[in-house]
Amino acid sequence: MRRHTIRKYGAWAVFLAAGLFCFAPAVLADWSAAKRLTWTSGGSELPDVAVDSNDTIHVVWDDSSPGNEEIYYRKSEDGGTTWTPAKRLTWTSGNSERPAMAIDTNNRIHIVYYDDTPGNREIYYKRSADAGATWSTVKRLTWTSGGSYDPAIAMDSNDTIHVVWYDDTPGNEEIYYKKSADGGATWSTVKRLTWTSGGSYDSAIAIDSNDTLHVVWDDDTPNYEIYYRNSADGGATWSVVKRLTWTSGASTYPDRAIDSNDTLHIVWYDNTPGNHEIYYKGSVDGGTTWTAAKRLTWTSGSSFDPVIATDSGTHIHVVWSDYTSGNFEIYYKRSTDAGATWSASKRLTWTSGSSSDPAMAIDSSNTIHVVWNDSTPGNHEIYYKNGK
Repeated sequence: MRRHTIRKYGAWAVFLAAGLFCFAPAVLADWSAAKRLTWTSGGSELPDVAVDSNDTIHVVWDDSSPGNEEIYYRKSEDGGTTWTPAKRLTWTSGNSERPAMAIDTNNRIHIVYYDDTPGNREIYYKRSADAGATWSTVKRLTWTSGGSYDPAIAMDSNDTIHVVWYDDTPGNEEIYYKKSADGGATWSTVKRLTWTSGGSYDSAIAIDSNDTLHVVWDDDTPNYEIYYRNSADGGATWSVVKRLTWTSGASTYPDRAIDSNDTLHIVWYDNTPGNHEIYYKGSVDGGTTWTAAKRLTWTSGSSFDPVIATDSGTHIHVVWSDYTSGNFEIYYKRSTDAGATWSASKRLTWTSGSSSDPAMAIDSSNTIHVVWNDSTPGNHEIYYKNGK
């Protein structure tokens, strides 16, 4: 099984000279100081973040302090100034890892993750209907002879929950999908989305204002390239698969966002230049046609793990981690013209350890909220900062 070791075990950083980046006439955000959110004896890693309609910030992550990986949660109701105590969400004999989160129109919080308690990894789900105060019992979503990994989640306008992940039961990794139309009480049967001779990994899902589902992933059948398909009928049927990249290197780890004009935006990293760099492309017609790939970083090290989000003004925001000076640091840039031009890169962290695995969400005032894990304390802990 192929894994992005940098997502789980990365320990790299960056010093990027301004001359290594393209400049564009966009004003960069002003950022708060980094705030540490966890103090644990184990490692706190792989956070996700979401913001509800009240601009409450919700964060989930996995932590190994109990002796195995479990899922934890906390929130801030004052823009990241103060935070509730950490709340443990899972108690398992195995490992619960890599949580992903979405919030519906009623501010119910939905999370998915994988857990290896059954002897192989399976996808699980739980939710909170009271802003994180209490949580439902865990619901198992997959039963496979192989392993189910790395779920991603999105909500449509009817609060239907849509989940994608990859599974190696067929003998290679393929992308799968299921949904719930009743707030997670019951779930559809699993639908397989890919059939390849190689492996399909790292799926991400977004939903536009027409409730069309858009899924991207990477597949190594020729070499690692980015692929896309959509569903205009709530996941019942799907478009043909569309290949989005053709490179001599490996294009991996895509992320996606949709702006208020329903323009699709994706980012990924690719090692064609000899080291990994961040790339971008967009689609203004629902995924039918796509812009040419645009390179966003030029570094002497490597840039990894990009995440993308759009604000109410349709500005595009990207954060990632980069390894140029020997450990990871978090960087940011944005575009105010639908991806045509991009700001200079802005460094967000300066640490003696490694800052990696960023996640991002944007609130109603267009404040950007970023979380990541950092190894500076001697083990990985979760950190937060915001910018506007």
